[in-house]
Amino acid sequence: MHKTIEPAIHYWGTPVVLISTLNEDGSANLSPMSSAWWLGWSCMLGLDASSKTSENLQRERECVLNLASVGLAPAVNRLALLSGSSPLPLHKTFLGYEHEKDKFGVAGLNADPSLDVRAPRVRECQVQLEAVVQEVRPFGARDPRVAVPTLSFELRILRAHVEETILQAPDSHRIDADKWQPLLMTFRQFYGGGPRVQPSTLATGPEEAYAPWKFAARPAKQPA
Repeated sequence: MHKTIEPAIHYWGTPVVLISTLNEDGSANLSPMSSAWWLGWSCMLGLDASSKTSENLQRERECVLNLASVGLAPAVNRLALLSGSSPLPLHKTFLGYEHEKDKFGVAGLNADPSLDVRAPRVRECQVQLEAVVQEVRPFGARDPRVAVPTLSFELRILRAHVEETILQAPDSHRIDADKWQPLLMTFRQFYGGGPRVQPSTLATGPEEAYAPWKFAARPAKQPA
């Protein structure tokens, strides 16, 4: 039997992302979030409009999306109630947040330089996606249940760095989904991906079919 309910939040489960951005003084900010989804090489983020990450994204127009695996749950916890904003927004003070400048240091994570953006990558994350901001829009402005102003960010991924241990083969461009165990957050609790439930019908087709731009018609080779 189903029951009609009104949960405080709809937090059904998404991957945990550590977003690295640059502060106005050139230092790095690192923020955990889990309101993200991907389509092609584009990504949508939903963020508190008052967050330091939102401020940095609007100013710098770039970031790195570092995807946390299950082994990084302790590091994510160390960041969970920290904010790069000073002074803290009132609602974050109420929720128990504290200001912290050195997010990488507190989390025990290391920053590596990126190739196409100025924001650093998180060395310990098996997946690091360099990205630029395409559009910023208000989100949920007409929803009375949205407690604080929120923004949606459309990002375009420029470059994907992936640890070889989660590839199907060392020279492959494909992820081995049995090896990649993303850290998931469901109703504020951590979960792992777990083993494959059963083979997927959708996966029977070639993965390349989702990237027709890689197979655009090339000029015919001229005879010698």
